[in-house]
Amino acid sequence: MRRLGSTRRGGRTSRLVAAGVACGAALAALTVPAAEAGPFGRDGAHPGGVHWAAKDTGTPQVRFRGLAAVDRHTAWLAGTGGTVLRTTNGGSTWRNVSPPGAGELEFRDVQAFDARRAVVLAVGEGQDSRVYRTEDGGVTWTESFRNADPKAFYDCLAFFDRRHGLALSDPVDGKFRILSTRDGGRSWRVLPSDGMPPALDGEAGFAASGQCLATAGSRDVWLATGGGAHARVLHSADRGLTWQATGAPVPAGDPARGVFALAFRDRAHGVAVGGDYRPGRPSPQAAAVTADGGRTWRSATTPPPAYRSGAAWLPHSRTAALAVGPTGTDLTTDGGRTWRTIDTGSYDTVTCTADLSCWAAGEQGRAARLER
Repeated sequence: MRRLGSTRRGGRTSRLVAAGVACGAALAALTVPAAEAGPFGRDGAHPGGVHWAAKDTGTPQVRFRGLAAVDRHTAWLAGTGGTVLRTTNGGSTWRNVSPPGAGELEFRDVQAFDARRAVVLAVGEGQDSRVYRTEDGGVTWTESFRNADPKAFYDCLAFFDRRHGLALSDPVDGKFRILSTRDGGRSWRVLPSDGMPPALDGEAGFAASGQCLATAGSRDVWLATGGGAHARVLHSADRGLTWQATGAPVPAGDPARGVFALAFRDRAHGVAVGGDYRPGRPSPQAAAVTADGGRTWRSATTPPPAYRSGAAWLPHSRTAALAVGPTGTDLTTDGGRTWRTIDTGSYDTVTCTADLSCWAAGEQGRAARLER
């Protein structure tokens, strides 16, 4: 999509337990009601010690819209200038593992299976949309897909497991295009479009945070749209072969508005965030929630105060989630119905892991981990 920049469209066991307990306490503190917890301070520090702790990447010129955290130690970043970074020590140091010759590409998404295996997506028109895969921590990369259709523009990708994944392109010949892999990103094929409903005029995906596709379980996947008369969320229960579209009550009717990110904690419960990405533009109703797998969506009664581009459920929580954007981070503790701002720093994307860690990334080389 022609948006958001110059391109379109675990002795060792005891230590692990202690780390998990500390991080778990931090996340638990986040869910304390505002009246008890109080607001974050101006520097992002919570009075109880919970805060986004910046992790210096040494790349202030790079904007990271792609983020994949494996656990509280290992995370991957993907951004402008063909940049891919990896940390295996909780962000204390980062290694530049960018694919050779990728300096002109815009990486907007990364999916990591562990500290060695990852897949990154470059976005852009025609052949600028590419997928690279590494099996040795970024020492070497293999280009596993290069788009040959000038009408396609890939926005994001998501995996169900270590083998099965999808990538989303803006509409081609009136329908969203879905790319599929069954071997962990080593090879890809375009899925037939018979089960995809027609796109609305001007409708497309947003390559803003790597979260325009979201999966839950082994077969369910949702895609987020904007740019058309109505923002929509499309759902597939068969790994992208057939889809059902539902309207989402977030700002729409303009190329800069729509649903930018989706997060599902299971097959039924999800949140959608978005709005109008242009600075200073109002974004009322910038979040919505579903409890039936996306068949229906309800507006948040107290939404984030501005456009948000990324979202993630807190680990092992049925009610708490984070949303991030250029003007701050918001927290919900009631499943997405109400949100409150807990930080005012700029982040584009956010993710949480099963070992009780949350990470965020964004402009000016920013990367952070939730700590206390």
